[in-house]
Amino acid sequence: MIPENTPAPRDLLRSLWRGFRGRCPSCGKGKLFRAFLKVADVCPACNEPLHHHRADDMPAYLVIVIVGHIVVPVLLAVEKAFRPELIVHAMLWIPLTLVLSIVLLPRVKGTIVGLQWALRMHGFDGKGDDELAFQPEPERINKPI
Repeated sequence: MIPENTPAPRDLLRSLWRGFRGRCPSCGKGKLFRAFLKVADVCPACNEPLHHHRADDMPAYLVIVIVGHIVVPVLLAVEKAFRPELIVHAMLWIPLTLVLSIVLLPRVKGTIVGLQWALRMHGFDGKGDDELAFQPEPERINKPI
């Protein structure tokens, strides 16, 4: 028997997909990021607090694994089939690795935030994070240097 005060389960796959697309895992309408990898403090559409996330280094580790599993086998297949010069390898694999990493990093981070939201981790349970009090960042004023 489930206690009465148990919150309703959140749709894991939907929140992962919304995070991957860079949208709020709760409503899917508001932007998850306010900068390239900076998660918004609250969703601009539904006011869901997003400052609780603790993605830390996990997105970077996952991107390294994903890009490595894409680039290394293709690199080895090209080397075995064509034996190109080292400069050709450098011209192919360095840009490909950089582009894949830059494209995947915000998507993977959004997915991690969506996972944390769906599983009610790190304050997303509505109870708050007592030891990590939220203090919004001050507004940035563009002043000439």
